[in-house]
Amino acid sequence: MRRVIVDKAIYADGTRRDIDGDISDAFDLAREDGDCFVWIGLFEPDEDEFELVKEELDLHPLAAEDAVSAHQRPKMERYDDTLFVVLKTLAYIDETSDIEVGEIMVFLGPDFVVTVRHGAANPLGPVRQRLEDSPELLKHGATAVLYAVCDEVVDRYGIVAHEVEIDIIQLEKAVFDPAARDVTEAVYSLKREVLEFRTAEDPLIPVLQEIVRGRVAECASTREYFRDVLDHLLRVDQQVDAHNELLNSVLTAHLALLGKQQNEDMRKISAWAAIIAVPTAVAGIYGMNFEHMPELKWTWSYPVMLVVVAVVCVLLFRRLRRSGWL
Repeated sequence: MRRVIVDKAIYADGTRRDIDGDISDAFDLAREDGDCFVWIGLFEPDEDEFELVKEELDLHPLAAEDAVSAHQRPKMERYDDTLFVVLKTLAYIDETSDIEVGEIMVFLGPDFVVTVRHGAANPLGPVRQRLEDSPELLKHGATAVLYAVCDEVVDRYGIVAHEVEIDIIQLEKAVFDPAARDVTEAVYSLKREVLEFRTAEDPLIPVLQEIVRGRVAECASTREYFRDVLDHLLRVDQQVDAHNELLNSVLTAHLALLGKQQNEDMRKISAWAAIIAVPTAVAGIYGMNFEHMPELKWTWSYPVMLVVVAVVCVLLFRRLRRSGWL
């Protein structure tokens, strides 16, 4: 059975306290305790399942709709005192060399964090464990969760970028391997994956830049952490650009080699056509049935004609072979 509520807990002074009741009890306890926040983790909730969270936190209907329907681009929006951040998650599938895209939505308020995950990529269990093992980081409050989620997502980008680079190297080897099959489809497929990669990571750059520049008050105490995440993301962005350019070069080289092979095939066909044209021309002349033909007056005319044709064909073959046409 699918678990919608993956985990829920209250965090105060860098330590975790489990919640025995439902989501409403969690938010009530957080409000009563004051200097703490509650973190609710949800996985692919439908509209009815998310309705309770929406009512408890008085979330904007547009943000709640985005969290349920997913398929949003990376962005950061503010609704009253709630910050809404969308991140694209990536996972590399070894069996198919495809990139699987998911989403994580983060609702960040003064005393709560709600993470909504869509897709199998980037489960947040390790992120929660990492934060719970770092009480000093958790003391920064709810913004520490947003940082840890962003850091995990961007680190995963780096892993996927490395896998894509391996695929490109394999494609390069296949392009220059005479025994390899046509890789045009594979190049275009990988270019499509790289484009999907760029669509996921590129819009996140301005989001992190806003935080690093101090324009998001909630993240003031964790700006240095977000700066580190931004540095990693910019490095990944450069890798993705390099991958795209390299794929363009691979495709160009592959098409050039295909054109070269086609030219060689055409030269061979033309060379054999030239050789075959000699006996064809002679046979055509003899087939015209002139009244005075050489064979009618000379017994050796046919053998001499056949020898001459054979000699001319052999000379043509050697000449064409020497010039590289055969």
